[in-house]
Amino acid sequence: MQNNLGFGHGSFIEKSFTFSKPVSLKLGANHISILAMTVGLPNSGAYMEKRFSGIRAVMLQGMSCGTLDITLNQWGHKVGVEGESLQLFTEEGSTKVKWVPATRPGTPITWYKTRFNAPEGNDPVAIKMERMGKGVVWVNGYSIGRYWDNYRSPLGAPSQTEYHIPRSFLKPKNNLLVVYEESSGTIDGIVINTVNRDIICSNMGEDYPPNVDSWKMDNDILKAVVEKPKPGAQLTCDQDKFIKEIQFVGFGNPWGSCGTYMQGTCQAPNAKKVVEKACLGKNSCRVPIDRAILGDPTGDASCAQEKVKRLAIQVRCGRKNEI
Repeated sequence: MQNNLGFGHGSFIEKSFTFSKPVSLKLGANHISILAMTVGLPNSGAYMEKRFSGIRAVMLQGMSCGTLDITLNQWGHKVGVEGESLQLFTEEGSTKVKWVPATRPGTPITWYKTRFNAPEGNDPVAIKMERMGKGVVWVNGYSIGRYWDNYRSPLGAPSQTEYHIPRSFLKPKNNLLVVYEESSGTIDGIVINTVNRDIICSNMGEDYPPNVDSWKMDNDILKAVVEKPKPGAQLTCDQDKFIKEIQFVGFGNPWGSCGTYMQGTCQAPNAKKVVEKACLGKNSCRVPIDRAILGDPTGDASCAQEKVKRLAIQVRCGRKNEI
């Protein structure tokens, strides 16, 4: 009988960690298997030869003889897991094993398979893995990458729960979805949906480099197209949509992120009117980050102290016949 003891990992701050769990041993020979995953290792920089990763020691504690160090026992080593060798994520490979219905809570080191039809329309497609743990997803044999939803940020939430599925990977019907779950998860939380990209944003500072189109080659010499190139916010809707509403404009020290922008203590009062004139009704627009155009930000004492100002814009796109 095989018993899974659990899952552990380090962090950006504490890279090393100790995994310790109770274990029941039987009389005679006991087999220990460890699945090790090295994710996000540095691959450049000085003293690479002094950087270590992987398992450093394995010990059994609480034995009648005390602590038993089995680090140097005759361990076997294999790269990858059997499902990868069999290519269970492909149409042909998925027929090489017997699949059983997933009727119980998720278990670690488990392969899942299902079928789905592509969502109608042309909107981007995403898979939501909110209740899964850590693993890899394939669609019709194509890997869409790793997910790690049980690795929580300081706010107690995963950094990402939705993952893009390119429509070029999809067929109209009967798409093969294969998930390899390394820790544990609940497959009832897997959802295929479309993504609304009608809300688009830009957040740039005066110290950002200007657009590359601000220069051109002239007799093998790179010259500026305008006298003083400045950075600018570029906003572009989908091909058949236009900017219908300017939801937020802040030039000064706005804070937040797309969908949650708020004005800071320093702002240019006429900046929104400038953006409305430049962008409303257009498929694409560019707003230069230029105080001569947007106006000088004013506010409390911190406004003068913050030399570099930022421009944050949020707009809503839609079709011409939409409100």
